[in-house]
Amino acid sequence: MMDIRRLQRVIVDALEDVKAQDIRVFNTTQLTSLFDRVIIASATSNRQSRALASRVAETVKDAGGEILAVEGEATGEWVLVDAADAVVHIMQPAIRDYYRLEEIWGDKPVRMKLGASRSTDKSLA
Repeated sequence: MMDIRRLQRVIVDALEDVKAQDIRVFNTTQLTSLFDRVIIASATSNRQSRALASRVAETVKDAGGEILAVEGEATGEWVLVDAADAVVHIMQPAIRDYYRLEEIWGDKPVRMKLGASRSTDKSLA
């Protein structure tokens, strides 16, 4: 099983590779025993949502992680990637604004550097 910090880094890097917007990572360890992280990202189109989900699934598997399910690819408005210890929500901005998952899972934001493999140094939360 992959270390949670490594898993979240692999996921965030994959999201950044396909230009996801407004990536947020939340520690859900105290909220549920089902998974340790919720990662939320925005996509600008249905096509990008599907590309992001595909990239996350492929990258996690290549790194030795496990993908339990990918749901929502048919419409691409909200695609969920279940990577066992982390659940990734890739959402169109209007859907994200409507459901406001940050209000449910956002109690403990995880600070991480974005663009770790690049020269930019932005942090989350």
